[in-house]
Amino acid sequence: MNTQYWEEEVETMSREKLNELQLQRLRKTISIAANAPYYKEVFNKHGITANSIQTLDDIRKIPFTTKADMRAHYPFGLVAGDMKNDGVRIHSSSGTTGNPTVIVHSQHDLDSWANLIARCLYMVGIRKTDVFQNSSGYGMFTGGLGFQYGAERLGCLTVPAAAGNSKRQIKFINDFKTTALHAIPSYAIRLAEVIQEEGLDAAGTTLKTLVIGAEPHTDEQRRKIEKMLGVKAYNSFGMTEMNGPGVAFECQEQDGMHFWEDCYLVEIIDPETGEPVPDGEIGELVLTTLDREMMPLIRYRTRDLTRILPGKCPCGRTHLRIDRIKGRSDDMFIIKGVNIFPMQVEKILVQFPELGSNYLITLETVNNQDEMIVEVELSDLSTDNYIELEKVRKEITRQLKDEILVTPKVKLVKKGTLPQSEGKAVRVKDLRNNQ
Repeated sequence: MNTQYWEEEVETMSREKLNELQLQRLRKTISIAANAPYYKEVFNKHGITANSIQTLDDIRKIPFTTKADMRAHYPFGLVAGDMKNDGVRIHSSSGTTGNPTVIVHSQHDLDSWANLIARCLYMVGIRKTDVFQNSSGYGMFTGGLGFQYGAERLGCLTVPAAAGNSKRQIKFINDFKTTALHAIPSYAIRLAEVIQEEGLDAAGTTLKTLVIGAEPHTDEQRRKIEKMLGVKAYNSFGMTEMNGPGVAFECQEQDGMHFWEDCYLVEIIDPETGEPVPDGEIGELVLTTLDREMMPLIRYRTRDLTRILPGKCPCGRTHLRIDRIKGRSDDMFIIKGVNIFPMQVEKILVQFPELGSNYLITLETVNNQDEMIVEVELSDLSTDNYIELEKVRKEITRQLKDEILVTPKVKLVKKGTLPQSEGKAVRVKDLRNNQ
């Protein structure tokens, strides 16, 4: 056995065999999906059956699936399996402009997902002898349970530390001799700062491997994290609709993320026309699940912008590599690992009669931490009434935190203070890449 690979036969499969496997699994996926109320209607309308798919390119006969489709058929309109007998777990997004997106898993789906994450962790050098600490949130958020089950599948001693409480995280790292840590990039930097504040040597811990993801970050930020913590940090990609983490992952070359093509079919399209773009060009990532039985998704528009990297990877893995995510083709933004839509903020603000309709969300990086500032104009409440203003501000902050799972800084300003847009209102000003 080659100790470089978790599953050598799959990870180094020839392109020809990989495409054969994808076609076989795609046709099976179409057969399964046809049982879902949503896909049954779509397939009937477009005359789609498993026999319609003779080549991988034939997938273009099928319309895209969008987040709006999932919301419109909430909660179980895309479930294809026998949920009462075989459904074992539900994950969902936090919900934005209405219904959340819901994913239902069977035991097969969870086993496949755990195996993919084990494959990812093994690829970056983590072994069963490592102590793996997970500082991600547990619950409906997929990062917690996803990495938990994946690390356990690999055989690691796991520490489900969950999010926050930096001093406790540091105590666990030191007491349990943690060697591998999962954290979002901004929190990894914060953790390093707290270690220094405690008078400890951040690079002197037992940590050697860091897994980062869930929020955009530059390679410069990754190198800074590596230097501060004395680790190698590996980028990851995932999303709830595609299971969660473990969809694509860097190898030890740290040059693009390998997309596990035995479980996902990757398309890069022009977000305006929906047509495929040549390899190497930036476009929108469209994904199809190939090994999910309870709730397969076909041609799901992720809205993430990236490109397929050319050439072979020196690590020997044949699965294609994508570049780090460049941005999004919609208005969603990510802060502290949480997906947020401006409409979530607006939904809360409109409930307060003291407020006007104009607001602005500013995203900044302060002391290596992402911050979200919400400025909103007052309607008829005097800005001189400090006690009343503070009461309103605190209640807005509380309700926003409950809705978006992040605590923003709320500023109440006089009417007419914020810029007015003649066209579509500019609701988000992201200054994080300009600092």
